[in-house]
Amino acid sequence: MSQTIPMTPQGHQKLQEELKQLMRIERPKVVQDIAEARAHGDLSENAEYDAAKNRQGFVEGRIAEINGMMALAQVINAVEIETDKVVFGATVKLFDVESETESTYRIVGQDEANIKLGLISINSPVAKALIGHHVDDEVHIRVPSGTRIYEIIEIQYI
Repeated sequence: MSQTIPMTPQGHQKLQEELKQLMRIERPKVVQDIAEARAHGDLSENAEYDAAKNRQGFVEGRIAEINGMMALAQVINAVEIETDKVVFGATVKLFDVESETESTYRIVGQDEANIKLGLISINSPVAKALIGHHVDDEVHIRVPSGTRIYEIIEIQYI
């Protein structure tokens, strides 16, 4: 049995939009670019043709990749989960005991992760350590620089 890919509703929607863009706009454009490049003659020395074929390979590969992810997607909406602990999709505000700073992360699927936006993968060490904990819990997280101690200040399900 195949492994499912956890995904937030927002991540699922974003993938659907990317797939639609690739299939409705990018794919036809690449086909048109290939036809135009062929019209220029000798394909063996035609850089436009090579570039269009490479782009076609990328577009088709990405379409296949997204279709594969969508087939295995398990869309999890944290708002619908009735719990008071950290779960997939939760937004967690943390207090770093050592540096006395706060940070906020949302636990999302692997392909949705973007640390600059505060989105961390469910597979990251931080997310794995936070899962199952409650507000006011002290969590010890092993990171490359050593062990960090965080206190969970707030958990939101948005």
